[in-house]
Amino acid sequence: MTTTPPTVPAPTRAAVPLRAGGRGLPALALAALVALAACGGGGPLDNPPPIANPPGATGQKLSFAYFQRCINPLLNTPLPVRIGGVTTLNTCAAAGCHDNGSGTGGALRLFGAAPAVELSLAPEAIRASDMYKNFYSSLGESVVGSADASRMLNKPLVRGVLHGGGLIFDSPDDPAAKLIRYWINRPMPANQDEFSPAAATMFTPPDPATGSCKVE
Repeated sequence: MTTTPPTVPAPTRAAVPLRAGGRGLPALALAALVALAACGGGGPLDNPPPIANPPGATGQKLSFAYFQRCINPLLNTPLPVRIGGVTTLNTCAAAGCHDNGSGTGGALRLFGAAPAVELSLAPEAIRASDMYKNFYSSLGESVVGSADASRMLNKPLVRGVLHGGGLIFDSPDDPAAKLIRYWINRPMPANQDEFSPAAATMFTPPDPATGSCKVE
């Protein structure tokens, strides 16, 4: 008599739950996926959303001549700094603020002792100067043609953004704030660089070497 052995079912594996620790997904990996999902968009492995240029990014350039004569001096002028009800005096380019070597003030980096440069020099020579480095760093805080969207103006006003240096300008009508606004809101004509002679119209009389800085 022939007997057939009983059929033994194939072993099955229980699903491993996604849990922090144990045999599930490691806690660090789980936390990373949660963090990625929290950054916006769909699932944690989705592509990031398209990046749009900020309003006012027109490709035009801000004036180097106006920056050197009207804006850079502000960055080296002792200004009232109000933090926690205490007022002190300091400069934007000071150590501990935006000084290029020892500053702690974020992306804006400044050479406080940058000497003025002759505007008649070749662009390559100007761009190699410390003054131009101050100009270029200030551009990084500015949305060309839109002062109200620029950290260069909004941070010292503590307007919609934190500023470790506290409140510098009481209002947008502060004379220094007006200079910054005027500079950012009046870029050079399209297809002209930061050394455009059109900058002469920003001074009275129209001479970047001797004219006074316009604010409106």
